[in-house]
Amino acid sequence: MTTPNPYGLSRPDILNLAPPQPRNVEETGLPQGFLVDLALKFLYYGGVMAGVEIADQMGLPFAGVVDAIIDFMAQEKMVDMRGGKGFGRASFDFVLTERGREVAREAVKRTAYTGKAPVPLEQYISLVRLQMQDVPFVGIDRIREAFRQLILPEGFLERLGPAINSSRSLFLYGPPGNGKTTIAEVVSGILGGEVFVPYAVEVDGQVIKVFDPLNHKAVDLERPTAPPPLKVGVRGPAPAVKKSGPEYDRRWLLSRRPSVTVGGELTLETLDLIFNESTNFYEAPFQVKANGGMLLIDDFGRQRVHPTDLLNRWIVPLEKRVDFLTLHTGKKFEIPFDQLIVFATNLDPKELVDEAFLRRIKYKVEVGNPSEEEYRAIFRAVCAAKGIRYDDAMVSYIRDTYYKQYDLELRSCHPRDLVNLIIDVARFRQIKPSLSQDLVDQACKSFFVVM
Repeated sequence: MTTPNPYGLSRPDILNLAPPQPRNVEETGLPQGFLVDLALKFLYYGGVMAGVEIADQMGLPFAGVVDAIIDFMAQEKMVDMRGGKGFGRASFDFVLTERGREVAREAVKRTAYTGKAPVPLEQYISLVRLQMQDVPFVGIDRIREAFRQLILPEGFLERLGPAINSSRSLFLYGPPGNGKTTIAEVVSGILGGEVFVPYAVEVDGQVIKVFDPLNHKAVDLERPTAPPPLKVGVRGPAPAVKKSGPEYDRRWLLSRRPSVTVGGELTLETLDLIFNESTNFYEAPFQVKANGGMLLIDDFGRQRVHPTDLLNRWIVPLEKRVDFLTLHTGKKFEIPFDQLIVFATNLDPKELVDEAFLRRIKYKVEVGNPSEEEYRAIFRAVCAAKGIRYDDAMVSYIRDTYYKQYDLELRSCHPRDLVNLIIDVARFRQIKPSLSQDLVDQACKSFFVVM
């Protein structure tokens, strides 16, 4: 029985992509010394720990992997065994010896990282590419359903659809307040589905932390099975039971497809590895955290980095879908750049970048001002949502008294903002909110900047 997932692979298909649990140290893809250092750090900070606790912290199985690491540490007189709380060696408690504490302090100096064991770079590259090979097609009916609450110009979704399905690059441009960010957020929801994200990646003995709880939302790995057969004398079907499938590599997290948003804080430095000199490990840049999902560059052109410099940095990634990052040791390595990247801007694209750069952004979709008919439809929808009676004559009054008199442009956000102001004024006066001329005038005079 499959878990419904109409916007991505079915749950069993997704789980079949998961790397299997390593059966021995070699299958982790990491040097034994690296794993010894990690186990020592957990004991150094945790004091007395059972073998199964160490394994859980490392995200690795006890049998075949962590037990071999503990055996090595015991042979080197780094740990002592202190009995156990149950049956089996996994339940035994372990504690560092004086020599173990000394070696652990040296390990902390090399890197203070203490989290799930990282996955090797090669495994990360392989799984990211595998997950993006069969991204499902999103049809126009699904897109219309996702955007049903937004009032958009005729033909807009037909222009947007190919960009969504391309999983490449999209430029949303137009005046402020017409919903570019909202459109990007809906697109993120359309992508749907789930991807595996590693807690960290290892490159040349260096740790790069990838998992970010702000952008990666964990999904339960368990999947339901068919209910067991009825037993004699039992009325009704037996309840369905859940069980885990095969053992997966717990260094990976099944996450909802990530959606990463960056704005004015974006700089060239934040597009490369961020090295913390006090902990001696790296934080992955935005584009790596967004792999398998969407990266939104909001208010493009208003960053502290010039748009041309930013696009120069991304010439290769935008075309080849690979990026190059550099360790502080000078080593440069290739990493996937596999995501839908969305640039949203209020500025004229031709003033931001030249034609050569615009060519590299595959889809350009304008999000323009609403027509008067669309503006009224938005106003009507906002009033319905807020429980206020819509008055078309009062919207005409707003148009004539404020928009036409002061040469203001219609914006899609204006109805929402004006209605919220009307509600605020009514609450202050302790009266029922409505589209009365008095409340409308106070809201408009507060909202519009007129000269």
